[in-house]
Amino acid sequence: MDFASPSAQFAYDLSNNVFFKKDDRNQINALGIQQLNTLGNTSLLDIYLSTGNVIEPHIHQNASELVYCISGAAIVSIVNPFTKKLLNYAINPGQVTNVPQGWWHYEVATVDNTHLLAIFDANTPEFIPASDMLRLTPASLLAYTYCLDEATVKQALAPITNTVVIGPPTGCVKPQAQVSPAQAAQQPNAAHAQHQPSYGQTYRDSRYSQPYPGLY
Repeated sequence: MDFASPSAQFAYDLSNNVFFKKDDRNQINALGIQQLNTLGNTSLLDIYLSTGNVIEPHIHQNASELVYCISGAAIVSIVNPFTKKLLNYAINPGQVTNVPQGWWHYEVATVDNTHLLAIFDANTPEFIPASDMLRLTPASLLAYTYCLDEATVKQALAPITNTVVIGPPTGCVKPQAQVSPAQAAQQPNAAHAQHQPSYGQTYRDSRYSQPYPGLY
């Protein structure tokens, strides 16, 4: 990049590039080299979430990600491909979680007005979400590969017709007996306040075999 060029860009308003908008409280703005041509190997997502909303499981196969909490609170969950374990990190303002390149991960807001900044070491991070893999892989192949009932798989995945990005999708209706993501995210709050781990440790509510049932 010729930094003396008249076309060199040094400032940008992220509100001009909305990556995804679910509603007024759940939105992602993006900054990459297409928006700011003087960027090197860096980019970011400006993420706004309300309670129980989820940045769907995904990978960035060409970039590592540093998730910084500006306001609110969230759980950042990472699957370690070497230990085969799910790691869950509660972050509050001023705290970060690092997601290595290509690792499966997702984020869940645990309070309203959560604001996260996701910073990448690539000027255009690739986003490969679970919703695309589920809706584009034939149900017959999933059923055959994992020894599942094909009709059940088709029925379960039929509502996924687009890339979700922030879930649950708008208008989501679930069976009454099933715990919604928002309810599941709220259930452990009391225990969370009593058993908050030292920063950097994974958080698990002792009442459950997994933290935040229904989200993992």
